[in-house]
Amino acid sequence: MSQENLTEEAGAAKVARDQERMIEAILFAVKEPITINELKSRIPDAENIRETLKVLKKKYETRGVNVVRVGEGWAFRTAKDLGFLMEKESFETRKLSRAATETLAIIAYHQPVTRIEIEEIRGVSVSRGTIDQLVELAWVKFGRRRMSPGRPVTYVITETFLDHFGMENVTDLPDLKELRASGLLDSKPPSTEIEEVNNGSDEFENQSEFFDE
Repeated sequence: MSQENLTEEAGAAKVARDQERMIEAILFAVKEPITINELKSRIPDAENIRETLKVLKKKYETRGVNVVRVGEGWAFRTAKDLGFLMEKESFETRKLSRAATETLAIIAYHQPVTRIEIEEIRGVSVSRGTIDQLVELAWVKFGRRRMSPGRPVTYVITETFLDHFGMENVTDLPDLKELRASGLLDSKPPSTEIEEVNNGSDEFENQSEFFDE
């Protein structure tokens, strides 16, 4: 191999290392998951960012923090097997009532879903305060209005919800037993109607529409 080729390869390797370091620094600094397009806007002459993220994901997969994909974004997050170290804070700040737990589960597994549909599944009315609580936590947001009489608003889960529960997308949603085992949901068994929600896997297709701004 000629000296010129060696020089070119060395230069390309340095560019790749520099880009890896820049992405690493950005992921460390941001509070919320950042998208590839946002990374491109921050990094001069960015190339193959997706590949660089894969390299970082592999690099950190055995460490205390991992590079993970959350929806359309990427972020550093505590390794799943070390999540118990954060349990105390989670128990104190994210404990939900049974009503909120069931409502959240219905929205997650049936989204986009209207308030009336939530009430039909639960078998009881849903107070405005329950949904407001989920919106305040940024786990639920308003979706598109239905093209039906009254144009009712729908509710969908957010990327913040996915991030909090360590999921990349809605297809990673666990069953309700796993959610309760995490300590973040009510330990009481939910109603039969809620458990049946987990069977609606075909609801997960075309998930990108759930995160439209």
